[in-house]
Amino acid sequence: MTNLLCVGTAGMSVWFSRDDGETWIRPYIESGLYLEARVWALSAHPQRPGEVLAGTDSGLYRWNEGDQKWTHLPSLLDDYDIWAMAQAPDDPDTIVVGTQPAHIFVSTDGGRSFAPAQGSFADACIFVGKPRVTQILFDPVDRDTLWAGVEIDGVHRSTDRGRTWKKVGQGINSEDIHGLAVIRNGSKLVYATTNRGLNLSRDNGETFAFQELDSPWQYTRTIVPRADGDATVFLTNGNGPPGSTGRLLRSTDHGAHWQDAKLPGDLNSTPWTVATHPSNPKLIFVCSNLGQLFRSTDGGDTWTKLPREFGEVRSTIWQPLP
Repeated sequence: MTNLLCVGTAGMSVWFSRDDGETWIRPYIESGLYLEARVWALSAHPQRPGEVLAGTDSGLYRWNEGDQKWTHLPSLLDDYDIWAMAQAPDDPDTIVVGTQPAHIFVSTDGGRSFAPAQGSFADACIFVGKPRVTQILFDPVDRDTLWAGVEIDGVHRSTDRGRTWKKVGQGINSEDIHGLAVIRNGSKLVYATTNRGLNLSRDNGETFAFQELDSPWQYTRTIVPRADGDATVFLTNGNGPPGSTGRLLRSTDHGAHWQDAKLPGDLNSTPWTVATHPSNPKLIFVCSNLGQLFRSTDGGDTWTKLPREFGEVRSTIWQPLP
C-alpha cells in the first residue's frame, strides 16, 4: 500500500512523501500553490482518497493526487489566514474552518461557498495581536457537536454542526488554547492543551481542571488519540513556542497517566504535530515545530528519526492512496 504523507509549513508550502517519509517533493508553482505559502491546516477524508485540503494565508486549496494539482477554492476565506479546519466524519463536503482574526465558517458544498457561523470571539490577543482558531474538532461521540480552541479566547462548543458557537470551559487554567481531544473511556473526556498545561473536562466542556504533568515543562500543544480508538493517546510537550527541546508523551489509559515516548536524539524544539490514521493505526508521524520528523511503525512503542528536516511545521496528515 502507498501512503500520502503531507507536511504543511509556515513559508515553504506543502511537502509530500509517498514512501512514509523517506523521500520528499514539493510541487512547483505550476501545481497551483505558490512555493512560499504558509500552510497552517491540512485535512483529508477517508471517502476522498488522494484529495487534500490546505488552509493557507491566501485561502483554501484542494490537492488532487490524480493530476498532481492544487485548485484554489475562492471564497470569503481569501481575506483570512486559515488556521484550523475539519471535515465532518459522515460528510466530506461539510467543512468547518477557523481563521485569524478569529472567526468560524461553514461549508456544506465541499468548499464552493462558506457561511459565517454565529459566535463571539475576542478581538485582541496579547501574544499574537489578533486571536486565531487553533483547532476545529468534530466530536466522535455526538455527531452534531463540534469544538474549537482559540488563542487566546478559550474553548468554544457548537451543538448544531458548527452553525452557532458558545464559549465554555469554566475553570480552565489558561485561555491560550492549543489543542483539543475528545476521548471515550466508558464516559466522555474532553482535553484541552494550553501554554500552562493540560486541562480535563468530565462534563462535556462546561468545566475544566488542570492535570499536572510529571515533566520539566507544562507547555502542551497537540493531543491526539491513536486512530484505533483504544486507550492510547499522544501529547506533545516542550519548553515553549517554538522552544529548544521537548518530549512526546504517551498514555495507555485514556490520558490518566503519561510516559515519555522517547523520541530519539536531541529535539530542536517542542514536538508540534501528530499524524495517525485508522487504516494503519500503528503508523504514526510526529514533527517538531522546527521541522524534525519522527516515525513509528509499532503504534508508538519505538521511533525512528527520519533524515529530512523542514523549516517551521504547522500541520501533518497522512492517508492511504487507492
